[in-house]
Amino acid sequence: MKQRFDLLLRGGEAMTEEGLHAVDIGIAEGRIAALGHFHAGAAAQTIDCAGLTLLPGAIDTQVHFREPGLEQKEDLGTGTAAAALGGVCAVCEMPNTRPPTTTAALLADKLARAKGRAWVDHAFFVGATPENAAELAALECLPGCAGVKMFMGSSTGTLLVAEDEAVARVLASGSRRVAVHAEDEARLRERRPLAKGDVANHPVWRDAETARRATERLLRLARAAGRRVHVLHVTTAEEMAMLARARDIATVEVTPQHLTLAAPDCYARLGTLAQMNPPIRDETHRAALWRAVREGIVDVVGSDHAPHTLEEKRQPYPDSPSGMPGVQTLVPILLDHVAAGRLTLERMVELTSAGPARVYGIEGAGRLAEGADGNVTIVDRKARRRIANQWIASRCGWTPFDGMTVTGWPIATILRGHAVMREGTLLDDPIGLPLRFAETRNG
Repeated sequence: MKQRFDLLLRGGEAMTEEGLHAVDIGIAEGRIAALGHFHAGAAAQTIDCAGLTLLPGAIDTQVHFREPGLEQKEDLGTGTAAAALGGVCAVCEMPNTRPPTTTAALLADKLARAKGRAWVDHAFFVGATPENAAELAALECLPGCAGVKMFMGSSTGTLLVAEDEAVARVLASGSRRVAVHAEDEARLRERRPLAKGDVANHPVWRDAETARRATERLLRLARAAGRRVHVLHVTTAEEMAMLARARDIATVEVTPQHLTLAAPDCYARLGTLAQMNPPIRDETHRAALWRAVREGIVDVVGSDHAPHTLEEKRQPYPDSPSGMPGVQTLVPILLDHVAAGRLTLERMVELTSAGPARVYGIEGAGRLAEGADGNVTIVDRKARRRIANQWIASRCGWTPFDGMTVTGWPIATILRGHAVMREGTLLDDPIGLPLRFAETRNG
C-alpha cells in the first residue's frame, strides 16, 4: 500500500538530524510521517520546494504581545500574524501585560483570547512576584504555561523581584527552568541620573556592571536552590564568562538586535528606536556575544519582540519606553548572518528550534524527524530582500532594521501540515494551538 500524506514538501533541501540534504517531507495528521523521496501524487497537496531550504519550525521564546491592556501597541492577532509572516511557527509570550499574568485565571484568559486568533502555536509565561512565589509551583504546571518569568530589574510593566530573599523564594517554588531578566534594580535606581536626557547614555545608565551584578546574584541563588535558570537577552562579555562556567545550572539567550546593532552608531542613527533593556552595547560586547554563539555557550536566540507606538517612542528620553519589535525579522536577520558567514545554518537551527525545544521542554518541536510536529519554516537562502516598515504586521508599524537588505527570506510557514503563510501572504484562518510541554505532564 502506497503511503499517503496530507501535505508533501517536495524537491527541497532539509535540515534534518543527519544534516542538510535533499529529501522530501510528508506530513499526515499534523505530524511528520516520513522523510524520503516521493512522487507528487503521494499527497492531497504538494508544495514545490525546489531551490528552497526546509528548517524545523522556528520558535521565538521571548515575545511581548501586549494583550490584555496595551492593545494600541500589539495584540495576539497582530503579533502572531507578524510571527507567521516572518517564518516563526511558535511563540512564548511574556507576562508583563496589564494586568500582568500572575494567576491561573489570568493565564486562562490569555489562552482564551488566543483561541481562533493566533496564527502560530503559543504558550504564556506566568510572572513571578514576591506575593505569588508560593503559588508558582502549581501555576507552572498548567496547560499552556511556558514557565515562570522573573524580572530582577524594572523594565516595561510593574513586575519586579528585586531583593535576594524574594528571588530565593521564587526559585524555591517549582521545578521548571525560570526565565530571568537580570539587571540589578538597586544599581538602576542609583544610576538613573546618568541618563541625562540623551538616549546615547542608555548603556551608561544601565551599564555592563548592572547586568553582571544581577547575573552573578542569580547564579549564586539558583545554585543554592538547585533550580535551573534561563538568562534572557545577555549583553555583556562579563556575563558570558560567568555563564560559561555555569552550564550545569544556567542556559543563555541572546537577541538578534544585540548581535546586529552596536553603540554608539545605533543611537546616533535610530535615536530612541534603539532603546531596549538591557541596552545595545558597544562592539566589544557584541564581539563577545558572537564568540559565545560560536563556542556553544548561547542556547537560544529570542527576539524580545517588545513593540511600542512611534508616538510613544518619540517621547523625550528617558521617558520613552524601552523595547523594539523583532518577531517578524528574527529569521531574516539570522539568515543574513548565515549568508555572511558569521553563523552556520546548523547553529541557526539549534538556536531557533532545537535549543528552545530543549531548554523549555517543548514536545514535538525542534527537529525534522518522523513523529515530530509538522511545523516547518521554508526559506530561500539566496533571496535578497529589503526589510521595510511597510512589511511589518505588528501594530506598532516599524522595525529598527527598516531599509536593511538581507540575504535569506522566509517563503512559507507550515503549521501541522497547513501552510499559514506563503510568499508574504497569510492564508485561510488562524489555527495556532497551545504548545505542549514535557515537564508539565506529571505536574
